[in-house]
Amino acid sequence: MKLSNGLALNGHPSGRHFLQIPGPSNVPDRILRAMDYPTIDHRGPEFQKLGRAVLAGIKDIFQTRSPVVIYPASGTGAWEAALVNTLSPGDAVLMCETGHFAGLWKRMAERLGLAVDFLQGDWRHGADPVAIGERLAADRQHRYKAVCVVHNETATGVTSRVAQIRQAIDRTAHPALLMVDTISSLASIDYRHDEWRVDVSVSGSQKGLMLPPGLSFNALSDKALAAARSARLPRSYWDWEDMIAANANGFFPSTPATNLLYGLYEAIAMLQEEGLPNVFARHQRLAAATREAVRGWGLEILCANSEEYSPVLTAVLMPQGHGADALRKVALQNFNLSLGQGLGKVADKVFRIGHLGDFNELMLMGTLCGVEMALAVSRVPHRPGGAQAAMAHLAATATAR
Repeated sequence: MKLSNGLALNGHPSGRHFLQIPGPSNVPDRILRAMDYPTIDHRGPEFQKLGRAVLAGIKDIFQTRSPVVIYPASGTGAWEAALVNTLSPGDAVLMCETGHFAGLWKRMAERLGLAVDFLQGDWRHGADPVAIGERLAADRQHRYKAVCVVHNETATGVTSRVAQIRQAIDRTAHPALLMVDTISSLASIDYRHDEWRVDVSVSGSQKGLMLPPGLSFNALSDKALAAARSARLPRSYWDWEDMIAANANGFFPSTPATNLLYGLYEAIAMLQEEGLPNVFARHQRLAAATREAVRGWGLEILCANSEEYSPVLTAVLMPQGHGADALRKVALQNFNLSLGQGLGKVADKVFRIGHLGDFNELMLMGTLCGVEMALAVSRVPHRPGGAQAAMAHLAATATAR
């Protein structure tokens, strides 16, 4: 059967779709219900209460007391806002190749007229604090105006050690700004904007915050705000000054994404009810169980440093001669399971299992059983029993209530 617009309805799979890509993540029913509410006057007193609440609450998620600017945009918009508010044409920035998304941020910086020094990486390790420190120590003229790092590289499942990078910068006494992409780590991995003295933290709504795509964030430091006063890259929509002035009264300078802000209010409440330390521990535990499954299958985790394993996703290398995209197709068509594809240099070489956001043990086991069945149907060489290994880990680490 087809509707008038040509959309086919036959062959609809039964049961709930398992969306286990590393973002957008599953949107919980509680947040969907919160967004299913009439749009209100974004200049009126009811919205003002909402605006003040979300602008205050999101600070807790970034673990900051500094301003957090919220844009109706994807994380890409927040990347651009971070750069154009703080830098001038021709400024040198030090960026680190940790994967596909670090490369996209680099390309944006180049298009904006910045001079990018790109620390080469192998896509299996995070940003190297030692290498960053060495580059800054050699920069006696303080040519670098910013260091830009992706905290959790969504393409590879590698988490960079931001606290150690901050220490490396401090040891050189270099004045460069520290900018960190937390798009796939915020509200999933312990992240401390103030304690780590990050100058601009970039994030988006569709990962650990459990919302649909459409909101992006810049958490700011006093140093970043000072830099904005002399920065000369063109900006209008992205200008922090206009946003912060309107935010002071709970409003926004342009039309906000009102219904997404309803959802953000509810997401903040859910995270606070669980408690951020518990949220981070849950992600760590589910990630560890996923890695037990991968090892049980006899497959290889893309991340090569156990200290940098991501609590958000696990990227799994395919055996030689077998494509990840074919496996993903089998998983989707046979088991209604969506796995993340390999991007850039690891296209068709890895598949990515997302384990973030509104996610628990039974959802993980359904995901891992789906992967194991897809491996078998696809005749990918593996050892059976990986899902069992994950289940044993979850049982052994469960807390009786």
